Amino acid sequence: MEWQAEGLIIGTRKHGENAVIIETMTAEFGRHLGLVKGGRSRKYAALLQPGNSVQLVWRARLADHLGMFTVEALKLRAANLMDSRQRLALSQLLCEHLRLLPERDPHPRLYVEALAMLDNDADGETLARALAKFEMRLLNELGFGIDISACAITGEEQGLCYVSPRTGRAVTKEAGEAYKDKLFALPEMLGGSLEMERGAAIEAAFRLTGHFLHLHIWSPRQLSPPSMRQGLIEALVKGL
Repeated sequence: MEWQAEGLIIGTRKHGENAVIIETMTAEFGRHLGLVKGGRSRKYAALLQPGNSVQLVWRARLADHLGMFTVEALKLRAANLMDSRQRLALSQLLCEHLRLLPERDPHPRLYVEALAMLDNDADGETLARALAKFEMRLLNELGFGIDISACAITGEEQGLCYVSPRTGRAVTKEAGEAYKDKLFALPEMLGGSLEMERGAAIEAAFRLTGHFLHLHIWSPRQLSPPSMRQGLIEALVKGL
């Protein structure tokens, strides 16, 4: 068994005396693990870092085996990420999110969006919008999508301003007005119509995605939210 692809390193762990198991994300083969012989040597020290893009060749005797990777550098971001606490936190958060995906299940749009955020020097508001949408897509592709296609009460497709914390379905401002204190705001950056100040909109967007990530993914898997997530959100708001 053999395949070749470009991949983003999203995790590593030691194996034996000198090998490393790397966890990668590829467009074609999804989240995929493999063994790199000699991966703990100085030759690979800078290469096998989360956030780097590499050219991968995976080989195994059978398809369900762990297999071995041959790795060559494509884009080494890790060193530059160290120069910016915000970019480093972003890289760490994206890697943590991608590691939630089922192994060997392709999610090409998440892969492309993650690379775009890592490589684009966007301003805080643009980055916040892209990251919030990424978390929305992550929920959707894991089967827990937030339904903002139409109002759960009236069926209207326009003017959606709130989301139920229980069902994940959106409602219009008029339909949800009486219960708005119990609903999540749906800001424009996530496809809603609720007008909000920029900082408040960013906080509302991540409050919404964070609730459903915790409800459907982190809590059932007994995981804590990524430690860098809240600090990154605060930095994005502060930088406006």
